Amino acid sequence: MTLKTTRLILRPWCEDDAEDLYKYASDPEVGPPAGWPPHTSVENSREIIKNVLSAPETYAVCHKGTCGPIGSIGLHRNDLAEQDDEYELGYWLGKPFWGQGLIPEASRELLRYAFEDLGMNRIWCGHYDGNIKSRRVQEKLGFVYHHMAEGLEVKQLGEIRTGHVMLMTRETWEKIKE
Repeated sequence: MTLKTTRLILRPWCEDDAEDLYKYASDPEVGPPAGWPPHTSVENSREIIKNVLSAPETYAVCHKGTCGPIGSIGLHRNDLAEQDDEYELGYWLGKPFWGQGLIPEASRELLRYAFEDLGMNRIWCGHYDGNIKSRRVQEKLGFVYHHMAEGLEVKQLGEIRTGHVMLMTRETWEKIKE
């Protein structure tokens, strides 16, 4: 599945994306706020494409002007989404592209796809304490604060953190779309 917005193409990851992935995911300001360590090599990025980013409904965020991946976005059933009619939205973006509204743009399209094409009723999204950028994205999109979760184990980083959980329902989406 490939999805398009005004400036972006959301497409499945492929192993040939490893160099582009490493270029952005090796930055220590990108992964740790989201709970994962910086990538250590192109081969490490290739393994992550094979073992993590190849999951269903996970997309490379590609700027139409550059063609290669500049971030990632996906719908998952990891921690927050427990029912068949709900997903958790996750995303990250390479630092050179911050502040341009690209993740909100990609997220709006993925939310449209989730609610209108996949028939979801709820989309969860979360951020850790201190990840102001992620919180702002969620607020811009219309997510509503649901609860705080303390003592979350972030296994990949060996840390305990506080998380904040946001929710968007189908009803909210219907009111704010377009």
